[in-house]
Amino acid sequence: MNGTATMAAVGEHHEHKDYGAAKLGMWLFLFTEMLLFGGMFLLYAIYRAKYPEAFHFRALELDVTMGCINTLVLLTSSMTAAMSLTAVQKGNRRVAVWLLIFTIVCAIAFLVIKYFEWTAKFDHHIYPGSDVMGDAHRGEQIFIILYFMMTGVHGLHVVIGGALLGVVAWKLAQKPFHVSHLSFEQVKHLQGSKLGAAADSAQWEGAKIDGNVSEVVVRTTYDQKSEKAKGDRRYVGLTENAALYWHIVDAIWIFLFPLFYLIT
Repeated sequence: MNGTATMAAVGEHHEHKDYGAAKLGMWLFLFTEMLLFGGMFLLYAIYRAKYPEAFHFRALELDVTMGCINTLVLLTSSMTAAMSLTAVQKGNRRVAVWLLIFTIVCAIAFLVIKYFEWTAKFDHHIYPGSDVMGDAHRGEQIFIILYFMMTGVHGLHVVIGGALLGVVAWKLAQKPFHVSHLSFEQVKHLQGSKLGAAADSAQWEGAKIDGNVSEVVVRTTYDQKSEKAKGDRRYVGLTENAALYWHIVDAIWIFLFPLFYLIT
């Protein structure tokens, strides 16, 4: 492997990560998210069937243009999130980082547009508990409550998803490495290398290395363009889980947009 090697820790340690379980855990978490929004969608359907005219009247006041722009923004971000996963699988980590950054920019753009849309509602005193809504029909009050509740919870998920994508981009930007677990005898026989010198001197980064040590953890960096870097499961799994979460955020908006903006 190309790059440098460092010893990180001493003692018996076996690193094991079940990437299949991590993916399953993400799917289970996303299932709970769908239950959350599923309950709100059911609530929406019940009250829409009860107050169809009130829902129709208040839906006409929403800005369809802003809703369409936000839909295009999220659809584009979903595409770049998927492309970032493909880039990681091919070992193009730098491309993946830029695609994730573009996805985060789309998330910010969505929130900015939603901020202006909400601000317009507050300027006209159209929000739960306002004087204007206090005198409105009960069906109209429920529509506004559902609108702010459902789009607000979705906006919170956009913030969380953007932060998660940012963490993934930061990790992908770091230099890739491979962790090896060597015994003292294996380290001692690495003649002519930096590791060998460290073993002979019995000291490495403040850790004493001698015959009493059962295991040494070696953290070795490698070239990002090497075959080892391609399809590294740590980064593929991390990017895949983040992309899954973002796709769910996008899918929820695909339902919210027609329910509030288009079905009038």
